[in-house]
Amino acid sequence: MKFVELSGAVLTKLIRDDEIAEDDLKNSGVTDDSVVRINEQGDIELRRTDGWDVIGGLLGDFRARIQKETGMDWA
Repeated sequence: MKFVELSGAVLTKLIRDDEIAEDDLKNSGVTDDSVVRINEQGDIELRRTDGWDVIGGLLGDFRARIQKETGMDWA
């Protein structure tokens, strides 16, 4: 599966109100310095000390938003 990795700070900029609330991100453990990844289906995963946890998902035009904000493609 391919992913784009980004920081929690960048994720906070990318999300829309209808996807996941900023408070929900914080309650999931996302901080500005967190490492998160998004797969091609829009699933958001948070890096924990022992693996990855799915914490939500992106909707709609997330591909364009991710590429615009990060300049990265799925790898």
